[in-house]
Amino acid sequence: MAWAGKILRVNLSTGTVASEPLKMDWAKQYLGSRGLASKYLVEEVDPKVDPLSADNKIIWSTGPLTGTMASTGGRYTVVTKGPLTGAIACSNSGGYWGAELKMAGWDMVIFEGRSEKPVYLYIADDVAELRDASGLWGKSVWVTEETLKTQHQDPLLRVSSIGLAGENQVLFAAVVNDLHRAAGRSGVGAVMGSKNLKAVAVRGTKGVGNIANPKEFMRVTFEKKKILHDNAVTGQGLPTYGTQVLMNVINEMGALPTRNHKDIQFEGAKDISAEAMATPRATDGKKQLVTNQACFGCTIACGRISKIDQGHFTVENKPQYWGASGGLEYEAAWALGAANGVNDLEALQYANVICNEQGMDPISFGATIGAVMELYEMGVLTAEQLGIDAKFGSAQALAHFVDITARGEGFGKEIGQGSRRLCAKYGHPELSMTVKSQEFPAYDSRGIQGMGLTYATSNRGACHLRSYTVASEVLGIPVKTDPLTADGKPELVMAFQDATAAFDSAGICIFTSFAWTLADVQPQVAAACGDEFTLENLNQIGERIWNMERDFNNRAGFTSKDDTLPPRLLNEPAKTGPAKGLVNKLPEMLPKYYEIRGWDHDGQLKPETRSRLGL
Repeated sequence: MAWAGKILRVNLSTGTVASEPLKMDWAKQYLGSRGLASKYLVEEVDPKVDPLSADNKIIWSTGPLTGTMASTGGRYTVVTKGPLTGAIACSNSGGYWGAELKMAGWDMVIFEGRSEKPVYLYIADDVAELRDASGLWGKSVWVTEETLKTQHQDPLLRVSSIGLAGENQVLFAAVVNDLHRAAGRSGVGAVMGSKNLKAVAVRGTKGVGNIANPKEFMRVTFEKKKILHDNAVTGQGLPTYGTQVLMNVINEMGALPTRNHKDIQFEGAKDISAEAMATPRATDGKKQLVTNQACFGCTIACGRISKIDQGHFTVENKPQYWGASGGLEYEAAWALGAANGVNDLEALQYANVICNEQGMDPISFGATIGAVMELYEMGVLTAEQLGIDAKFGSAQALAHFVDITARGEGFGKEIGQGSRRLCAKYGHPELSMTVKSQEFPAYDSRGIQGMGLTYATSNRGACHLRSYTVASEVLGIPVKTDPLTADGKPELVMAFQDATAAFDSAGICIFTSFAWTLADVQPQVAAACGDEFTLENLNQIGERIWNMERDFNNRAGFTSKDDTLPPRLLNEPAKTGPAKGLVNKLPEMLPKYYEIRGWDHDGQLKPETRSRLGL
């Protein structure tokens, strides 16, 4: 059985740390990571709790394949009730932290209550202690990680922490590990900050030794790694260009949201693309992209390491940002760039670096700036309020906003509340491109219809990682579907949602799904955990997790009225590209989706659905 079999329960109010056995009956129903942590949250937290109160809980969780030799087995999730959305929040991260927790002998850490003073949790195998973090409060993620490694005289210590954004309750604050890997969305970092919890530092030396069938596990993981290696996306595209390979592709097909979704093609896309990152600059002859990088156990290595031009206005007097650091991914490059009409690649990298350093989700931050710039151009917001001229396309405004938002200064406090609250305050709620208060990622659902249904029904608010129909509608994986039609999309979205829940809960990266189906994951889980994990069982686990999350949200007060899109996407036809003249066809897709989900017309689980899934 590939679980460690025990969890840490940390009461921040009393300062106590206790070990308890993992509930194995739950592990067999929910697998691990996203699914299992969500089960603990759902059972222990009132759905109506204030996300930033001491009564909320926050959980770090690994999957059964985390820390093993399965490709990409380094993932962990942070699960809580999200302050940005008020819905269940589950944010996934790579790097090395998750594997380290597993190798220390723990499946999960549950934090409850609130500490009176800043603390961090230190874990070294079986030892787990809360320690004073007063000296770390007010410090960035980078300083926190470096300081803890020095204090503990251990360069291999792995740190998951918050920066100023989490401390300042930015509602899209992230939890960052390994300097630039992040549990990025829904404000999990703000919950951490509300509890005066600065970091979780872990060192594990035990390894993962309790694999059910070691010889079969070695054989099948080797076989599945070859599939990843031989695949055009996971073996060539992602290692070479990272997720940024999509920038020009999505722009050309007319689905790149631009200037707060006013347009769906960006004339500056080529300037902020993967190809631009890999092209020598005119200023110094050097490329922004330095190299690619892999997370623990990953054979794909899609991560980017980049360097900013030292002469660029953002860093010319800031030598601390001259070194190589985490580079732009597609979602961040879109949100910081096309969403605001900014085509200055170096400015995008600077904003990305600050998001990493201070722990902010670049998607929600960048998309909120898109709304700010539209409000500014309408005359609703002024340069005096904002501290700068903030027209669409202003790299200077982008750099200014990322600094003041991270520090919680001036108008940055309002940006840190996200676009829904900001747009509502200034009288234009329709300009917030969100679902359940969470900002959209980098795909316009007029040009990729399935993504509209994906966003509208996502349990954690607008999200591409809960059902990446782009794989099918754009890349033809596992089958090609027409991006401009609603036909068959309810079935496609449901299949992606359930499969993704299983991938996440196993403790592996969702990018493997470009080459693998659940039929490739199943033999790995079975060899690691036991033969009861059949393909049928894994499919049902994914469906059970999705419905459990949905039920939590319903009890938190969400209804079918929240399964919608902004008016712009439903009423304003696309102006250019293949989708010209189209709006998203959500009203056509949603009733069918409810029907195949086994929900009533109000979006509530039917009794027979609960019974079938054991909910």
